Amino acid sequence: MTERDRIGFTTRQVHVGTDAAAATPRALPIHLTAGFTFDSFDAAAAHFGAGDGFGYTRTGNPTVDAVERKLASLEGGAEALLVASGQAAIAVALLGLVEAGSHIVSSTHIYEGTRGLLVDNLARLGVETTFVDDIADPDAWRRAVRPETRVLFGESIANARNDVLDIAAIAAVGDEAGIPLVVDNTFATPYLLRPLEHGAAIVVHSASKFLSGHGSVLGGVVVDDGRFDAVRSGHLFPHLTDPGADGSPSIWARRGGRARIAYLRESVAPRYGPTPSPLTAFFVGQGIETLSLRVERQSRNALTVAEWLSGRPEVESVDYTGLPTHPTHGLARDYLRGGYGSVFTATLRGGLTAARAFVEELSVITHMTHLGDVRSLVLHPGSTSHARRSPSERTSHGVHPGTLRLSIGIEDVDDLIADLARGLGAAASVVATDVAVVA
Repeated sequence: MTERDRIGFTTRQVHVGTDAAAATPRALPIHLTAGFTFDSFDAAAAHFGAGDGFGYTRTGNPTVDAVERKLASLEGGAEALLVASGQAAIAVALLGLVEAGSHIVSSTHIYEGTRGLLVDNLARLGVETTFVDDIADPDAWRRAVRPETRVLFGESIANARNDVLDIAAIAAVGDEAGIPLVVDNTFATPYLLRPLEHGAAIVVHSASKFLSGHGSVLGGVVVDDGRFDAVRSGHLFPHLTDPGADGSPSIWARRGGRARIAYLRESVAPRYGPTPSPLTAFFVGQGIETLSLRVERQSRNALTVAEWLSGRPEVESVDYTGLPTHPTHGLARDYLRGGYGSVFTATLRGGLTAARAFVEELSVITHMTHLGDVRSLVLHPGSTSHARRSPSERTSHGVHPGTLRLSIGIEDVDDLIADLARGLGAAASVVATDVAVVA
């Protein structure tokens, strides 16, 4: 009988078998634990003092860390922070840069959840936002900047009109004032576009979309370029450059160019608490392993579908940056490599009536609020994501009564076109019926 066998039954059921056998797994191990043991008294002090090792999953986990390193590498960043959702990624990134009295300049062509964060939640905390309509004009961004501006924000490929952001031009506007450009790169993914290589300071993603790729988990990521300049921008961000209240060295003194992401990791994410599960991190990491394969096929399918739709008489317009008719097609050619993405909108003749008949006829394409999935998806923005916008606001953002958002998956493209043809047939039939009744 071993010494461990001599302890009580209840003690053994808690302690025996928790030390896994030494092995070297090829797949990423899932460290599904709330906390980690310390080898010594001094090791615990070193963790809390200098951040050495792992202590509690809310502040760091080996599985999460491995996925963060992968994401930082793919985006060309210095460091990444994985959080529980894409919305959490945006909130954490912005909360690390603004305070009461701050100002944000944002593209008006952004996800409605992000707009709500800016005009409602952050506004209630004393942070004001100015929206730029003509996002292709750097002077429009420049005119919106104030002394209290702390962030420029935009999407690499906009939701829902598919406009491509001229990242280098807008980043240059920010550089003039020492203000970081934060880019939501969800639609493009780092396979097609890496904003940090064009001057953006911070990139965010909804990892729930293309990165995980299978619609199974929620996650978000913040990636920083690691080039924070305290000499140039420190007066704008004293929380990064001033010593701590206890006289401890500033984050800039400790982390240098990585001060922004260090502040998010140490003081924003763990305090607000959008901690990702290690299991979620595993699924995100596993999805990333096939990212290029999926996005390449999704983009190829999307271009074929968009070209087919643009030639159909039932379709009034197709807003896809991969088409030469799109106003930012030239920017797309300059910035995107490997495809034009797979999310776009198409507007049907016949308005809401046609859109409803179209959606309800589909059987291969799934009707749901999501995108970036291996499956093709459809949504009617006017009655869902953009329902709270006024009719004039929806129109200015390319969302009309007949507008549908498509997220094209990896299916056989002939099956997708056949499904779309059935949908268009149903839409045309109901519109013809309505016309006959009116006549």
